[in-house]
Amino acid sequence: MTSNLQSVDERTARELRGLARVLVRSGYADHAAITAALTEAVREDAPSMDAGALVPLLIGEAVMDLNADAATWPESTDPDRLDAVLAELEELGVVVVRYTSDHHEARKVLEAADSPQGLVFFTDTDVWHAVDFGMLELKLWHPDTANVAPGEPLLDDVLELLHRHDLPAAFDEGRIEVTLNWQRRVTL
Repeated sequence: MTSNLQSVDERTARELRGLARVLVRSGYADHAAITAALTEAVREDAPSMDAGALVPLLIGEAVMDLNADAATWPESTDPDRLDAVLAELEELGVVVVRYTSDHHEARKVLEAADSPQGLVFFTDTDVWHAVDFGMLELKLWHPDTANVAPGEPLLDDVLELLHRHDLPAAFDEGRIEVTLNWQRRVTL
């Protein structure tokens, strides 16, 4: 088996590098989770490659690129402001679930909470989309798991809080679309 990306087609190499990029830049996945996801991807998409040798190279490349970019970022980034919004929501009794695999996992956390005022969550793929395209989808539910609707106080409060923290956001088709530069500082 080989560990050199030059031995796979350009599309597969680009996809593996892209996956490493979003996993590292998410800022939520730890080294073990990143390694596991990339190992699975290499075994599935490039079975002739030595995943044990290639995965650390992919992670290292993504970390070096991130660190080079991070040197130019402002002291306070959009994800820092998003973290402040989410912390305020938690103080208000809203359950916040970050970087979950799906809505079923978020629902379990909501159902386990004591007197929740609502639920805000986003998935891993929502973060990956934000890394690449500068828009994070937040889902906002009432305590009974019903989606919020325009004009409801819970939605208005969350939108106001996002705007107060300089995060442009709009409600569209059952979700809050937050425009941001995904610049999360990462330590792996």
